Amino acid sequence: MLQFFNYLYFYQMRNKKILVFFIAAAFISACKTTKQSVNQTAIAHQVNTTDAVAAAKLFTATFQQSAAEYKALCYQAYNLAKFKLDEILMTGKYARPLAVMTDIDETVLNNSPYQVHQALMNKDYDPISWHEWTAKASADTVPGALSFFQYAASRGVEVFYVTNRDEAERVGTLKNLQKFNFPNTDNQHLMLMGKSSSKVQRRDSIEATHILLMQFGDNLNDFSGAFEKKSVADRMKATDENRNQFGTQFFVLPNPSYGEWENAIYKYQRNLTTAQKDSIYRSILKDW
Repeated sequence: MLQFFNYLYFYQMRNKKILVFFIAAAFISACKTTKQSVNQTAIAHQVNTTDAVAAAKLFTATFQQSAAEYKALCYQAYNLAKFKLDEILMTGKYARPLAVMTDIDETVLNNSPYQVHQALMNKDYDPISWHEWTAKASADTVPGALSFFQYAASRGVEVFYVTNRDEAERVGTLKNLQKFNFPNTDNQHLMLMGKSSSKVQRRDSIEATHILLMQFGDNLNDFSGAFEKKSVADRMKATDENRNQFGTQFFVLPNPSYGEWENAIYKYQRNLTTAQKDSIYRSILKDW
């Protein structure tokens, strides 16, 4: 009889342990499932863009970051520029110092991580977040830019960085350029935006003391006032009229994410909501 009670006792204790084990396992599984569900929900919230504008920014940033074709286009522009520079320098001596003028964003530095950051929050550009980004000085270089401008400097050509970043971004901008050893990265050669976003006066000031050989940018406004504040149709017309400048004096880098082309589509209305922008996009696109 004593053996029977001992057996019954140990049987009950074993079953309790088994029951506790299964309860614990079920609890851990539930916690893991809940955690996975929360993470999946967070990810879905991040990438579930609710408008075409934010989705487009993600798509174009993917092109910049992942497409070999993007890199090839950049190399193509800078390779052609090197060829043309050598051609120019063979013509002889010049009375004034030689210079090239370049934009910075999407011409020298790649800001696609900023576009991604904003798009994942269903946001477009805003000055506060942009200043936070440029202060980090963590933008990578546009393919081909560093080698070309270093080469130009080695041939005695000064590089002027003419950008519509503002004065508050001077320190971060110089830090970012200096990190990669771009030439002429000093206050004299960094020309930030003043009262006007137009680059005409800054270009004129360079030409007053230097012979400007070529210009680089991702925005047609980087090259000439002929493109400024124009409609989509007028920008197309001005491009046709200046066709001979492209690849000889004007060197355009690809930027499908933003620029004056986008402002022209919006007819230079600066305070549009993303829904209004989305509506404009859909109204101008051609379907078959």
